Amino acid sequence: MPEKGIKKIPYEEILTLEEIQSIAESFVELGTDKIRITGGEPLVKRGILNLIEGIGKLDKVKDFAMTTNATLLYKYAEDLKKAGLKRVNISMDTLDRKKYGDITRRGDLQDVLKGIEAAKKAGLTPIKINVVLIKGFNEDEIESFVNLTRYEDIDVRFIELMPIGSLRYWSLNNYISNDIVLKKVEELQEVSASDISSPAKYYRLPEGKGKVGLINPISCKFCENCNRMRLTIDGKIKPCLHSNEEIDLKTPLRQGKNIKKIIETVILNKPKEHNLEDGNYISRDMMDIGG
Repeated sequence: MPEKGIKKIPYEEILTLEEIQSIAESFVELGTDKIRITGGEPLVKRGILNLIEGIGKLDKVKDFAMTTNATLLYKYAEDLKKAGLKRVNISMDTLDRKKYGDITRRGDLQDVLKGIEAAKKAGLTPIKINVVLIKGFNEDEIESFVNLTRYEDIDVRFIELMPIGSLRYWSLNNYISNDIVLKKVEELQEVSASDISSPAKYYRLPEGKGKVGLINPISCKFCENCNRMRLTIDGKIKPCLHSNEEIDLKTPLRQGKNIKKIIETVILNKPKEHNLEDGNYISRDMMDIGG
Protein backbone atom coordinates (compact mmCIF):
# COMPACT_ATOMS: atom_id res chain seq x y z
CA MET A 1 0.00 0.00 0.00
CA PRO A 2 1.20 3.57 -0.69
CA GLU A 3 2.57 5.31 2.38
CA LYS A 4 0.22 8.27 1.94
CA GLY A 5 -2.85 6.17 1.16
CA ILE A 6 -4.81 6.04 -2.09
CA LYS A 7 -6.51 8.63 -4.29
CA LYS A 8 -10.25 8.49 -3.70
CA ILE A 9 -12.84 8.93 -6.45
CA PRO A 10 -16.34 10.42 -6.19
CA TYR A 11 -19.06 8.02 -5.05
CA GLU A 12 -21.12 8.53 -8.22
CA GLU A 13 -18.24 7.18 -10.33
CA ILE A 14 -18.37 3.86 -8.49
CA LEU A 15 -20.63 1.04 -9.63
CA THR A 16 -23.49 0.34 -7.26
CA LEU A 17 -24.02 -3.20 -5.98
CA GLU A 18 -27.09 -3.42 -8.22
CA GLU A 19 -25.05 -2.42 -11.26
CA ILE A 20 -22.37 -5.00 -10.49
CA GLN A 21 -25.12 -7.59 -10.14
CA SER A 22 -26.64 -6.55 -13.48
CA ILE A 23 -23.30 -6.77 -15.29
CA ALA A 24 -22.62 -10.17 -13.73
CA GLU A 25 -26.01 -11.40 -14.92
CA SER A 26 -25.27 -10.20 -18.46
CA PHE A 27 -21.97 -12.10 -18.51
CA VAL A 28 -23.67 -15.24 -17.17
CA GLU A 29 -26.39 -15.03 -19.82
CA LEU A 30 -23.59 -14.97 -22.41
CA GLY A 31 -22.03 -18.16 -21.02
CA THR A 32 -19.73 -17.08 -18.18
CA ASP A 33 -19.78 -19.70 -15.41
CA LYS A 34 -16.93 -18.47 -13.22
CA ILE A 35 -17.03 -15.22 -11.22
CA ARG A 36 -14.53 -13.91 -8.69
CA ILE A 37 -15.03 -10.83 -6.54
CA THR A 38 -11.73 -8.98 -6.08
CA GLY A 39 -10.54 -5.60 -4.83
CA GLY A 40 -8.97 -3.56 -3.32
CA GLU A 41 -10.44 -5.44 -0.44
CA PRO A 42 -14.03 -6.59 -1.05
CA LEU A 43 -14.87 -7.24 2.60
CA VAL A 44 -14.72 -3.52 3.43
CA LYS A 45 -17.46 -2.84 0.87
CA ARG A 46 -20.72 -1.91 2.56
CA GLY A 47 -23.41 -4.42 1.62
CA ILE A 48 -20.97 -6.99 0.22
CA LEU A 49 -23.05 -9.87 1.56
CA ASN A 50 -26.02 -8.67 -0.50
CA LEU A 51 -23.92 -8.83 -3.66
CA ILE A 52 -22.60 -12.29 -2.77
CA GLU A 53 -26.14 -13.51 -2.15
CA GLY A 54 -27.36 -12.09 -5.46
CA ILE A 55 -24.60 -13.67 -7.56
CA GLY A 56 -24.77 -16.83 -5.48
CA LYS A 57 -28.35 -17.37 -6.69
CA LEU A 58 -27.29 -17.51 -10.35
CA ASP A 59 -27.64 -21.21 -11.14
CA LYS A 60 -25.28 -21.15 -14.14
CA VAL A 61 -22.32 -19.94 -12.06
CA LYS A 62 -20.29 -23.05 -11.25
CA ASP A 63 -17.27 -21.40 -9.59
CA PHE A 64 -17.95 -18.39 -7.37
CA ALA A 65 -14.92 -17.12 -5.47
CA MET A 66 -13.45 -14.09 -3.74
CA THR A 67 -9.91 -12.75 -3.53
CA THR A 68 -9.34 -11.17 -0.14
CA ASN A 69 -6.51 -10.11 2.16
CA ALA A 70 -8.45 -12.11 4.80
CA THR A 71 -8.00 -9.60 7.62
CA LEU A 72 -11.80 -9.51 8.05
CA LEU A 73 -12.49 -13.05 6.88
CA TYR A 74 -12.79 -14.46 10.40
CA LYS A 75 -15.85 -12.23 10.84
CA TYR A 76 -17.47 -13.00 7.48
CA ALA A 77 -16.52 -16.56 6.50
CA GLU A 78 -19.66 -18.30 7.72
CA ASP A 79 -22.01 -15.64 6.34
CA LEU A 80 -20.19 -15.65 2.98
CA LYS A 81 -20.67 -19.41 2.70
CA LYS A 82 -24.36 -19.13 3.58
CA ALA A 83 -24.76 -16.37 0.99
CA GLY A 84 -23.46 -18.65 -1.77
CA LEU A 85 -19.71 -18.05 -2.01
CA LYS A 86 -17.86 -21.28 -2.76
CA ARG A 87 -14.18 -20.56 -2.07
CA VAL A 88 -11.55 -17.89 -1.34
CA ASN A 89 -8.18 -16.81 -2.69
CA ILE A 90 -6.10 -15.16 0.02
CA SER A 91 -3.37 -12.62 -0.73
CA MET A 92 -0.54 -13.13 1.76
CA ASP A 93 3.00 -12.22 0.72
CA THR A 94 4.78 -13.07 3.97
CA LEU A 95 4.48 -15.29 7.03
CA ASP A 96 6.44 -12.81 9.14
CA ARG A 97 4.23 -10.60 11.31
CA LYS A 98 6.51 -7.55 11.20
CA LYS A 99 7.06 -7.73 7.45
CA TYR A 100 3.31 -8.16 6.95
CA GLY A 101 2.64 -5.01 8.96
CA ASP A 102 5.29 -3.12 6.99
CA ILE A 103 4.00 -4.05 3.53
CA THR A 104 0.30 -3.56 4.34
CA ARG A 105 0.91 -0.45 6.49
CA ARG A 106 -1.70 -1.50 9.07
CA GLY A 107 -2.55 -5.20 8.66
CA ASP A 108 -2.12 -7.85 11.34
CA LEU A 109 -0.99 -11.29 10.18
CA GLN A 110 -2.82 -12.93 13.10
CA ASP A 111 -6.13 -11.74 11.66
CA VAL A 112 -5.24 -13.39 8.35
CA LEU A 113 -4.39 -16.68 10.03
CA LYS A 114 -7.69 -16.54 11.93
CA GLY A 115 -9.41 -15.88 8.62
CA ILE A 116 -7.85 -18.95 7.03
CA GLU A 117 -9.05 -21.12 9.91
CA ALA A 118 -12.54 -19.61 9.67
CA ALA A 119 -12.62 -20.27 5.92
CA LYS A 120 -11.66 -23.91 6.45
CA LYS A 121 -14.33 -24.30 9.13
CA ALA A 122 -16.99 -22.67 6.94
CA GLY A 123 -16.09 -24.81 3.93
CA LEU A 124 -14.85 -22.00 1.67
CA THR A 125 -12.55 -24.44 -0.05
CA PRO A 126 -10.30 -25.15 -1.81
CA ILE A 127 -8.33 -22.29 -0.25
CA LYS A 128 -5.67 -20.73 -2.47
CA ILE A 129 -2.96 -18.52 -0.99
CA ASN A 130 -1.43 -16.04 -3.44
CA VAL A 131 2.19 -15.01 -2.80
CA VAL A 132 3.79 -12.31 -4.94
CA LEU A 133 7.53 -12.97 -4.99
CA ILE A 134 9.60 -9.87 -4.20
CA LYS A 135 13.39 -9.88 -4.34
CA GLY A 136 14.94 -9.26 -0.95
CA PHE A 137 11.58 -9.41 0.81
CA ASN A 138 10.11 -12.91 0.82
CA GLU A 139 12.36 -15.16 -1.26
CA ASP A 140 13.72 -16.53 2.01
CA GLU A 141 10.19 -17.74 2.90
CA ILE A 142 9.59 -19.89 -0.17
CA GLU A 143 10.23 -23.17 1.66
CA SER A 144 7.92 -22.13 4.51
CA PHE A 145 5.10 -21.34 2.10
CA VAL A 146 5.59 -24.61 0.23
CA ASN A 147 5.46 -26.50 3.53
CA LEU A 148 1.94 -25.17 4.10
CA THR A 149 0.87 -27.61 1.38
CA ARG A 150 2.55 -30.61 3.00
CA TYR A 151 -0.06 -31.29 5.68
CA GLU A 152 -2.92 -28.96 4.69
CA ASP A 153 -5.28 -29.19 1.71
CA ILE A 154 -4.28 -25.66 0.69
CA ASP A 155 -2.86 -24.48 -2.61
CA VAL A 156 -0.04 -21.93 -2.45
CA ARG A 157 0.48 -20.00 -5.68
CA PHE A 158 3.60 -17.96 -6.32
CA ILE A 159 3.01 -15.01 -8.64
CA GLU A 160 5.73 -13.08 -10.43
CA LEU A 161 5.88 -9.37 -9.62
CA MET A 162 4.29 -7.48 -12.49
CA PRO A 163 5.36 -4.01 -13.73
CA ILE A 164 2.04 -2.24 -13.31
CA GLY A 165 1.08 1.38 -12.68
CA SER A 166 3.17 3.82 -10.64
CA LEU A 167 5.26 0.97 -9.20
CA ARG A 168 6.26 -0.51 -12.56
CA TYR A 169 9.94 0.45 -12.33
CA TRP A 170 10.16 -0.55 -8.67
CA SER A 171 8.64 -3.88 -9.71
CA LEU A 172 11.23 -4.40 -12.43
CA ASN A 173 14.03 -3.80 -9.92
CA ASN A 174 12.53 -6.25 -7.43
CA TYR A 175 11.45 -8.95 -9.87
CA ILE A 176 12.56 -12.55 -9.50
CA SER A 177 11.52 -15.43 -11.74
CA ASN A 178 9.33 -18.20 -10.36
CA ASP A 179 12.11 -20.59 -11.36
CA ILE A 180 13.60 -19.89 -7.95
CA VAL A 181 10.81 -21.92 -6.33
CA LEU A 182 11.80 -25.09 -8.18
CA LYS A 183 15.47 -24.47 -7.43
CA LYS A 184 14.84 -24.02 -3.69
CA VAL A 185 12.43 -26.96 -3.39
CA GLU A 186 13.76 -29.63 -5.73
CA GLU A 187 11.35 -32.31 -4.46
CA LEU A 188 8.36 -30.61 -6.10
CA GLN A 189 6.79 -32.76 -8.82
CA GLU A 190 4.67 -31.40 -11.66
CA VAL A 191 1.02 -32.47 -11.69
CA SER A 192 -1.58 -32.30 -14.46
CA ALA A 193 -3.80 -29.23 -14.55
CA SER A 194 -7.50 -29.86 -13.96
CA ASP A 195 -8.41 -26.51 -15.55
CA ILE A 196 -6.65 -25.64 -18.80
CA SER A 197 -7.64 -21.97 -18.41
CA SER A 198 -5.88 -21.69 -15.06
CA PRO A 199 -2.87 -19.35 -15.17
CA ALA A 200 -0.96 -21.58 -12.75
CA LYS A 201 1.32 -24.51 -13.50
CA TYR A 202 0.96 -26.89 -10.55
CA TYR A 203 3.41 -28.99 -8.55
CA ARG A 204 3.14 -31.12 -5.44
CA LEU A 205 5.40 -32.32 -2.67
CA PRO A 206 5.64 -36.12 -2.42
CA GLU A 207 2.53 -37.10 -0.41
CA GLY A 208 1.66 -33.42 0.02
CA LYS A 209 -2.04 -32.70 0.59
CA GLY A 210 -2.07 -29.37 -1.24
CA LYS A 211 -0.48 -28.08 -4.43
CA VAL A 212 2.08 -25.42 -5.30
CA GLY A 213 1.21 -23.23 -8.27
CA LEU A 214 3.53 -21.03 -10.32
CA ILE A 215 1.92 -18.11 -12.16
CA ASN A 216 4.40 -16.67 -14.64
CA PRO A 217 2.94 -13.66 -16.48
CA ILE A 218 6.42 -12.28 -17.12
CA SER A 219 8.84 -15.17 -17.68
CA CYS A 220 6.32 -17.47 -19.40
CA LYS A 221 3.16 -15.84 -20.71
CA PHE A 222 -0.05 -17.89 -20.60
CA CYS A 223 -2.05 -15.66 -22.98
CA GLU A 224 -3.25 -18.49 -25.22
CA ASN A 225 -5.24 -19.99 -22.34
CA CYS A 226 -6.43 -16.70 -20.82
CA ASN A 227 -10.20 -16.27 -20.85
CA ARG A 228 -10.43 -13.57 -18.17
CA MET A 229 -12.26 -10.26 -18.23
CA ARG A 230 -11.83 -7.74 -15.42
CA LEU A 231 -14.49 -5.28 -14.31
CA THR A 232 -13.13 -2.22 -12.48
CA ILE A 233 -15.10 -0.57 -9.71
CA ASP A 234 -15.65 2.49 -11.96
CA GLY A 235 -17.34 0.34 -14.58
CA LYS A 236 -14.61 -0.41 -17.12
CA ILE A 237 -13.96 -3.80 -18.71
CA LYS A 238 -10.29 -4.73 -19.14
CA PRO A 239 -9.93 -7.58 -21.66
CA CYS A 240 -6.18 -7.79 -20.85
CA LEU A 241 -4.55 -6.90 -17.55
CA HIS A 242 -1.38 -5.67 -19.27
CA SER A 243 -3.14 -3.30 -21.67
CA ASN A 244 -4.43 0.23 -21.12
CA GLU A 245 -7.48 -0.63 -23.21
CA GLU A 246 -10.66 -0.24 -21.15
CA ILE A 247 -14.25 -0.38 -22.38
CA ASP A 248 -16.90 1.61 -20.51
CA LEU A 249 -19.94 -0.38 -19.39
CA LYS A 250 -21.17 2.00 -16.69
CA THR A 251 -22.35 4.77 -19.03
CA PRO A 252 -24.38 2.58 -21.41
CA LEU A 253 -25.75 0.62 -18.46
CA ARG A 254 -26.99 3.82 -16.82
CA GLN A 255 -28.44 4.91 -20.15
CA GLY A 256 -30.51 1.73 -20.30
CA LYS A 257 -28.67 0.30 -23.31
CA ASN A 258 -28.16 -3.40 -24.05
CA ILE A 259 -24.68 -4.01 -22.63
CA LYS A 260 -24.63 -7.66 -23.75
CA LYS A 261 -23.82 -6.57 -27.31
CA ILE A 262 -20.90 -4.51 -25.98
CA ILE A 263 -19.66 -7.43 -23.88
CA GLU A 264 -19.87 -9.78 -26.89
CA THR A 265 -17.75 -7.40 -28.96
CA VAL A 266 -15.16 -7.08 -26.19
CA ILE A 267 -14.90 -10.86 -25.83
CA LEU A 268 -14.55 -11.44 -29.58
CA ASN A 269 -11.79 -8.80 -29.77
CA LYS A 270 -9.82 -9.92 -26.72
CA PRO A 271 -6.09 -9.37 -27.47
CA LYS A 272 -4.14 -12.42 -28.57
CA GLU A 273 -1.33 -11.62 -26.12
CA HIS A 274 0.26 -8.82 -24.13
CA ASN A 275 3.60 -7.27 -25.02
CA LEU A 276 5.83 -5.98 -22.22
CA GLU A 277 9.10 -6.33 -24.10
CA ASP A 278 9.12 -2.71 -25.30
CA GLY A 279 8.15 -1.19 -21.96
CA ASN A 280 4.45 -1.13 -22.76
CA TYR A 281 3.38 -1.01 -19.13
CA ILE A 282 -0.10 0.02 -18.07
CA SER A 283 -0.68 3.24 -16.16
CA ARG A 284 -3.34 2.06 -13.68
CA ASP A 285 -2.25 0.68 -10.32
CA MET A 286 -3.32 -2.86 -9.45
CA MET A 287 -5.40 -1.63 -6.50
CA ASP A 288 -7.46 0.42 -8.99
CA ILE A 289 -8.01 -2.52 -11.33
CA GLY A 290 -8.82 -5.43 -9.05
CA GLY A 291 -6.74 -8.60 -8.81
